[in-house]
Amino acid sequence: MRRLFPVTDVTDETAAAGGADAGEWSLAELAAAYAYPEPGPDGPAPWLRGNMVSTLDGAAQHDGRSQPISCPADMRIFGVLRALADAVVVGAETVRQEGYRPARARAEFAAAREAAGQGPAPAIAVVSASLDLDFSLPLFTSPLVPTLVLTGAAADPQRVAAAERAGARVVVAGEGAGVDPGRAVHALAELGHTRLLTEGGPRLLGQLIAADVLDELCLTVSPMLTAGDAQRIAGGPSVTFPRRFTLSSMLEEDGFLFTRYRRA
Repeated sequence: MRRLFPVTDVTDETAAAGGADAGEWSLAELAAAYAYPEPGPDGPAPWLRGNMVSTLDGAAQHDGRSQPISCPADMRIFGVLRALADAVVVGAETVRQEGYRPARARAEFAAAREAAGQGPAPAIAVVSASLDLDFSLPLFTSPLVPTLVLTGAAADPQRVAAAERAGARVVVAGEGAGVDPGRAVHALAELGHTRLLTEGGPRLLGQLIAADVLDELCLTVSPMLTAGDAQRIAGGPSVTFPRRFTLSSMLEEDGFLFTRYRRA
């Protein structure tokens, strides 16, 4: 893996000489490269980053899943981003399609998480209006930390009860049946989850963008072409004016680009 941006005096020379930048980065190096912002004088504020992958022609999935357009380095970064987060926010459809399981504790990050006041693994926070979820899955019945279910105040009481019986913690983040993205971020922060990560899917990411609560996007550009009618990384209604993000860093391995953009 090599760093393409930001450019330093040694970026090209190190890679050309086969130095550390040209080899596989350690988990500690990746964690430093993707560290969350330091808390300000008023304490930690919520910071929501997205992590998505897209082909050259804009597909976020192939046959309904992201794995076919990913690579080992992408999955390594995926694991690091999870290890840095307090909570992983994900849409119900993505939970169903990708077969989500609880986040696992990783020995390599145990000391850092403890020092940061984090639990052994991030909580998974599932966004669902209908609560049409299989609460018998391990995601709900046997996580290291309780799975959170974000829903609206008008959610079906029987489905809420089913979620709670399975061990999930139901968090109301909307007045009607749906979830308000801004309230969801605020509710998670009130639970102590300020380092937030969303893995989509496209519908949820589009809602977060429309609500202007996304602070950062980690986008892997996959050197593949799929054609077809696969979803983009973000769906839903367009925003009134495009929002400008600035490039923070870019890494490369085996033709895959690992970009990191922050709100301007």
